[in-house]
Amino acid sequence: MPEIDVQIHHEGSIILLEPKTESAQEWIDENLPEDVMYWTRSVVVEWRYAEDIVAGIRDDGLEVCD
Repeated sequence: MPEIDVQIHHEGSIILLEPKTESAQEWIDENLPEDVMYWTRSVVVEWRYAEDIVAGIRDDGLEVCD
């Protein structure tokens, strides 16, 4: 079973993307805006943007679990 890089948490109108690996955190740092909002370690994303972000994460070879 592949290692999970990003865990998705569905929280109603927002999605939390929790990086589980250093590679996932590097992807977030390189691909999301500097003013991204965090809740503890997770990135807070409006549901309408989450699909495109998750697609980008997967396109770059990282494993996502939701």
